[in-house]
Amino acid sequence: MSDLGIGIIGCGNISTAYLRLAPLFKGIEMRAVADINMDAAKARAEEFGVRAETVEGLLGADDIDIVVNLTIPAAHFEVSSQILEAGKHVYSEKPFVLTLEEGSKIKALADAKGLRVGSTPDTFMGGAHQQARQMIEDGTIGTVTSGTAFVMSHGMEDWHPNPDFFFLPGAGPILDIGPYYVTNLIQLIGPIKKVAAFTATPSKTRTILSEPRKGEEIPVKTPTTIHGIMEFENGAVITLAASWDVWGHGHTPMELYGTKASLDVPDPNFFGGDLMLTPANEEARLVSPWAHPFGVENDKGRANYRTAGLADMAMAIQEGRAHRCSMEMALHAVEVMGAFLKSGETGQVMEMTTTCARPEALSPEAAAALLR
Repeated sequence: MSDLGIGIIGCGNISTAYLRLAPLFKGIEMRAVADINMDAAKARAEEFGVRAETVEGLLGADDIDIVVNLTIPAAHFEVSSQILEAGKHVYSEKPFVLTLEEGSKIKALADAKGLRVGSTPDTFMGGAHQQARQMIEDGTIGTVTSGTAFVMSHGMEDWHPNPDFFFLPGAGPILDIGPYYVTNLIQLIGPIKKVAAFTATPSKTRTILSEPRKGEEIPVKTPTTIHGIMEFENGAVITLAASWDVWGHGHTPMELYGTKASLDVPDPNFFGGDLMLTPANEEARLVSPWAHPFGVENDKGRANYRTAGLADMAMAIQEGRAHRCSMEMALHAVEVMGAFLKSGETGQVMEMTTTCARPEALSPEAAAALLR
């Protein structure tokens, strides 16, 4: 099986993770990068030994099969459309698009051209999250009836050199970090039926504390605190709180409550972490981690296998099977996250119009097959 050629559009911070980790995986070879800022493309190309292209040059390159869209969220729809029009498969950073309408147009274009679209997050493929799924499927915690998910901090202005876009429509905690949580819940217990939420924007501006723009004020034009409830198609009711207005808290990232036990799931922003099981009428205990390749620490004390979703899509194209980071799941997650914001604006309970299949579980053997 030959490697598919990969090109990247967008040479910001996240591009380094793709270029650094791609060599771990079979089926893909990083070949070129592009950016509207040619200097940025040349710098990244030199750093990782690939070639720099203009955006037009990359889209026209015969040796590029899949283009990874790492542009800012507001540009995802336009750039992904251009990639599909050029006859190439798309793999997008989250959020896949900003609205259900945009996602539906991407889906129609991809279907018409017979091309694949995939989207992060792929962290749900991590060892800890796949073990949690196995414990749900083998009945260890019984039927999941409810749960909680918390993603809370004080935002990105303390460390990011250009944090502006985090506080504009298309980002905020629900669209920037929320995809990790919503996607993991979908892969664990299935699609979502209804959403209701309250939202707030306590601060209308933020002061950058990082260099080189320290002291500069930037506007906040999207809610930074979202408290919502999701009703899943299987009947489970999960509370999600996402906020960049919190200095500290004592909540765990994700807890699932079943008819036989409760299960604490680690932060879905990462591939690894500890699972905590509390069976009925017993004390809580750490779960012994299974031998899953994507749970092995490989990067500064963490399990980091970003690009796994891209490699899985490349191999799925060649094998003629569904890829796990599917367009349908990404589109469903976009509708859910948009529904949180809409519910916060209107006070209405939002009924989902999309659904999706849960991605195929990634067994230890299947994960090993993705690695070189």
